[in-house]
Amino acid sequence: MALTNRQAAGHPFLQGMYDDGWFPDHLVDKGKAILLRLCARIEAERPADLAALYALTDAATEELNALEEEFDAAGSEIETVARELIGADFAFVAAAYGFPDADRETLIGARNW
Repeated sequence: MALTNRQAAGHPFLQGMYDDGWFPDHLVDKGKAILLRLCARIEAERPADLAALYALTDAATEELNALEEEFDAAGSEIETVARELIGADFAFVAAAYGFPDADRETLIGARNW
């Protein structure tokens, strides 16, 4: 599904992770795909309030949690820098879809990294 939100469609998700050799591109690609699926779900389900948005971001965060072992196996990890970059992209997504007041920590509250 192509994204209809122009901001989201043109956003360079996880660019800071791509720019840092510590993070393997093939795993960053998986993280980017999770964020793009989150955008598609928001467009399809059109959450009416923050609670509904947080349910969608929790699901996406759980998908990112599942990548932790792959990062570890590749000699990397989802750590402070990655957490900040991922959190910023979740906040971008929330704002792009009409939730500028979403709490950044709540957006990724289901994280284990």
